[in-house]
Amino acid sequence: MTTPAAAATPVAHEANAHANQFALLKQRRFAPFFWTQFAGAANDNLFKFAFTVMVTYQLQLSWMSPSMAGLVIGALFILPFLLFSATAGQLTDKFDKTKIIRFVKNLEIAIMVLAAWGFVRADAVVLLGCVFLMGLHSTLFGPVKFAYLPQVLDARELTGGNGMVEMGTFVAILLGQVAGGLLVALPQVGHMSVAVACVLLALVGRGVAQAIPQAPATDPALVINWNPFSETWRNLKLAHGNVVVFRSLLGISWMWFFGAVFLSQFPSFAKEVLHGNEQVASLLLVVFSIGIGVGSLLCETLSRRQVEIGLVPLGAIGMSVFAIDLYFASRGLPQVPEMGIGAFVHQGAHWRVMADLALLSLFAGLYSVPMYALIQLRSQPTHRARIIAANNILNALFMIGSSVIAGALLGAGFTIPQIFLFTGIANAVVAFYIFLLVPEYLLRFVAWVLSRFVYRFDIKGDEHIPTEGAAVLVCNHVSFIDAVLLMAASPRPIRFIMDHRIFKVPVLGWLFKLAKAIPIASQKDDPAAYEAAFAKALEVLREGDLLAIFPEGAITRDGELQPFKGGVMKIIESARAEGLEPPVIPMALTNLWGSYFSRIELRGGQNVAMAKPFRRGFYSRVGLNVGGAVPPAEVQPDALRQRVSGLLAA
Repeated sequence: MTTPAAAATPVAHEANAHANQFALLKQRRFAPFFWTQFAGAANDNLFKFAFTVMVTYQLQLSWMSPSMAGLVIGALFILPFLLFSATAGQLTDKFDKTKIIRFVKNLEIAIMVLAAWGFVRADAVVLLGCVFLMGLHSTLFGPVKFAYLPQVLDARELTGGNGMVEMGTFVAILLGQVAGGLLVALPQVGHMSVAVACVLLALVGRGVAQAIPQAPATDPALVINWNPFSETWRNLKLAHGNVVVFRSLLGISWMWFFGAVFLSQFPSFAKEVLHGNEQVASLLLVVFSIGIGVGSLLCETLSRRQVEIGLVPLGAIGMSVFAIDLYFASRGLPQVPEMGIGAFVHQGAHWRVMADLALLSLFAGLYSVPMYALIQLRSQPTHRARIIAANNILNALFMIGSSVIAGALLGAGFTIPQIFLFTGIANAVVAFYIFLLVPEYLLRFVAWVLSRFVYRFDIKGDEHIPTEGAAVLVCNHVSFIDAVLLMAASPRPIRFIMDHRIFKVPVLGWLFKLAKAIPIASQKDDPAAYEAAFAKALEVLREGDLLAIFPEGAITRDGELQPFKGGVMKIIESARAEGLEPPVIPMALTNLWGSYFSRIELRGGQNVAMAKPFRRGFYSRVGLNVGGAVPPAEVQPDALRQRVSGLLAA
């Protein structure tokens, strides 16, 4: 549903203005922001990892054992997310996002100067305070990070932009941890080196942030509620108001739960199961980070540059398959002395372990990026940052929950591979439950598979499909899967008006019910169903959604375009009577006639569909041509038919 505030969102560029997501790095609206967040993530992790190594190996603290250092530092860093995310979301909605970013980067410089003093003095108390403050820095930056992107990127760039940010974040985390570990271990100058590096990275981040263009406030009249507890509850209720968005928040939080289980167990897994040293533990982190980065970047390629949530079930399947296989791959490894990287990679069994880690993290990238893009696209701009703040709160709670559950399982005698097995199975159960609650994910997955693996589906003119606001899509009717192919082509959900008889087709009927397609019967056969269908269609347009109709009224029996009936005129006239002016988008499915799902003439004169599988081969080429919008005042059935006929010939 589109709100008036959406119109205020500045997107000063043309859709599809660049070849791919990497071209965004040459554009001012994205590049300075990308490198700002990259520098911040690298600095966070350089600082935290260097401090963890220092406490674990170099300082002798009577009040904090080395085994507790990682837990304490992690808990202190995540605490501000629980306390201040709600406030951060309000600030981001109320003020210019660029000003918020620059303020946060100024804060980072101040924190890193204090941390530098703590490193030089080897003062653990000061550094623990800085851990909390850097957690606050990340808490303030979190809502800006994801609310900024939909304000400067259009719907067809969101997946690629999020993929770049996700990839950049994990690369920055990896580089920061490697640099922190190497610098702090330098003899005599380690602490000073870390201090200098932290301050320099903060200065670089602030310098790059100066080039970020203005991103005006989306709700400047917002009155800040400074009570974090009541505002947190209000944010969660606000997110819950949009069912798809809220359940997507839960899906992302589950991904953080899933990832935290693996990341937290890498050191113990490397030592106790793989019999490797600290270098092997670092190698596992490298493999995991590369997998996430590759998966994030693949999203744009696999989604045809739209928000393709059909990738989410694919990601969930891969996460479970390779988490479960990791259990089997790590069973029965020989007891050997502690190995370095060289000895570790020379054993073939370890390559399967690394492949499982790389692939489960790759699929986690495919899972998370479309969900983030969906939340950005479907959240109302006026409170988008508060929705993202609610997500950060849920993420923190789920990550804490993962630590508690993993600890309880270890205490109950589970081995680390068994915890991975448990997590993989739990992921399958949770994903299946989410997809039942939000069938749109499953529907998009079916459409994605059909349009890429059953057919070679080429789309021309998809930029004419509106990314916001009501519209009526008008298309020729060639087969029983026309609606599924249109779903695959659209960046948004479509509500279809369909012949009531198609709901009786096995499997397809179930899918169309999940899609909330509107059944229609002829006025002669069932006047009540006929009127109910048009009433429902009008409701769809009132809500600002896409409505699709096949005006021929039935699937063609000879491959020719049939005369258009008057249903589309009834819809347009009813909408205009209520002051709505939905544009009509003509479309034409091409080369689909003669395929398995279209009708065919059999011997004996029968005209049936879904007979003689693969009669046109496998992976045959089909297409969709989309024409420019027709103003509702100019809509006439014959003229529309001519437009669709022209698209068929294009």
